[in-house]
Amino acid sequence: MDQTNNQAVTPRKSKWKKRLLFSFLIIILLFVGFVLICGMHYSDGARTGVVIKASHKGFLFKTYEGELNLGGISEGDGTLMPTKIWKFSIPRGDTAVYNQIVRSQGKHVRLYYDEVLKVFFWQGETPYMVNKVEIVNHF
Repeated sequence: MDQTNNQAVTPRKSKWKKRLLFSFLIIILLFVGFVLICGMHYSDGARTGVVIKASHKGFLFKTYEGELNLGGISEGDGTLMPTKIWKFSIPRGDTAVYNQIVRSQGKHVRLYYDEVLKVFFWQGETPYMVNKVEIVNHF
C-alpha cells in the first residue's frame, strides 16, 4: 500500500513544480520583453534653441531634466507666435552632458538626442535623452 500511495503523490508534486516553473518562465520572458522595448531607440535628432532650465530632481531616483526654448515664429507683419518649449531628459549618470548644459544656459545650443519608445521611471520624465551639446554661434 505504501508504494501505491507514494506513486499517487509524485505526479501531483510534479505537476505543481511544472506549473510553477512555467509561470516563472513566463514572468521572466515578459520582463525581458518590457526591458527590451523600453530601451529601444525610436528616433534620433537635434534641436536648437536656448536652454532655460536644467535640474537634478526626484525623491528616490534622481533624474536630470531640462527645457529648451525653441523660440517663436515671426509672421512677417510683426506678430510673433508663442514660444515652443521642448522638455528633455539626460541619461542617468551622464554628468558631463548635464554640466555642459548647465554652463550653456542662456546661450544658443544644439542638443542631440535619442528618442526611446518607453522610459523607466528612473531614466527620466521624457523619452528624449540628450547625449551631446553643441554651442551655436547665433548672429
